[in-house]
Amino acid sequence: MALFKKKNQSAEAAEAVEKTNEMDYKELVLKALDKKMEKGNLYDGCVIMPRGFTIDVKVGKVEDKGDVKLFQAMFVISHDDFDEPLIDPVDAQGKTFEDAAKMAVDIFYGGVWHPLEQAMQKKNPVRIPVTYLKQHYEFEMFAQSIVRIGAAEKGQPTMLVNFVINEMPKYLGSKKYYWLRIYLAKHKDREIIEVRINGSVCTELSKFFSEYVRSWDAENTFICEKQCAIFVQRDDDLCPFTKEDIVNGAKFVLDKLVSVDSQEEYTAMTAELEEMIGDKNVASEIRIFVPEIMAKLTLGYKEGDSLFLIEGENNIEFKKTQLRSYFYIQQAIIEYLSKKPSQENVQNIVRNSVAFRELRKVVQAANEKAEKAGQKSNLSPQDLYVPGTAYKVGTEEYKPW
Repeated sequence: MALFKKKNQSAEAAEAVEKTNEMDYKELVLKALDKKMEKGNLYDGCVIMPRGFTIDVKVGKVEDKGDVKLFQAMFVISHDDFDEPLIDPVDAQGKTFEDAAKMAVDIFYGGVWHPLEQAMQKKNPVRIPVTYLKQHYEFEMFAQSIVRIGAAEKGQPTMLVNFVINEMPKYLGSKKYYWLRIYLAKHKDREIIEVRINGSVCTELSKFFSEYVRSWDAENTFICEKQCAIFVQRDDDLCPFTKEDIVNGAKFVLDKLVSVDSQEEYTAMTAELEEMIGDKNVASEIRIFVPEIMAKLTLGYKEGDSLFLIEGENNIEFKKTQLRSYFYIQQAIIEYLSKKPSQENVQNIVRNSVAFRELRKVVQAANEKAEKAGQKSNLSPQDLYVPGTAYKVGTEEYKPW
């Protein structure tokens, strides 16, 4: 019996047209980008820039509204010193798709490439010292350009990064590059405030923009402002492990936790992981955070930006973006979930999470209280907030990177 139905010819034709159109739109953006980037070279579907930077383009939603053409473009910058590619999604429009492509490139250039170019030239740096967990790093921040749409009546641009400049040392760690992306938008009563560091949403930074966005008069227009800041560490990267080490370790733990059913099996997994990684402390981070991040991603509860390192009687708070392994592990888990594992396998991993066990106690207590009152509790994990993840490594020589 055939497991897959063959597509009919009309469906195949429509898919082919859609793919062709997507390539055409990408080509328009790449040509506009190649023209804008005077020092770049268009090669093999991307623009190659000096000093090892590569800019790729992906096209999202496309709309033809007659006199106005709209589409979404995503610019992806890669470099050997980047742990994650720098991604900048852009909405653009124009009388023609060529005009829309040019607008997308202009927004990208002003918002992201300009501060990155400043970083390469070390032009107008702002010193940002970072000290956490007895470690010290020196960063230089580059942030000048602000992209504004529908905000002409608001007067001079506001340096958005200034709203969170005093908070940034709490979010920078040992990586060579960090980037902050601030996106604010408002139409009528609908507000969007999104703050990301290296692509990861930082919910606690959003509150610093609430009053500012609330002050916008967007009753009859759409207002948008965005700014990107680049942070470059002055010293060389001395981290003793690679991203590949962590991702491979996380994949190993994901595979093992599906079937681990006793303390003996968990201890054996731990020993094998430590031998594989070659560092007991880093291996501890991997086995601790795999189930915690899996719980966060699948149960849907709200979680803050913090980590709490337990040392004796003390809880030392710092940010997830400061622990290099955290988002490497998260990337491995997102990739695992994209392959649609069985619910049973996911549950077997999540049951090792401390957050899961604590949330279950809270939900059960609410259910029991409601039951005694002759009511039904509607409390679920999605209604709960966790300020962050607490963890303990248990060795005196532990040094978070």
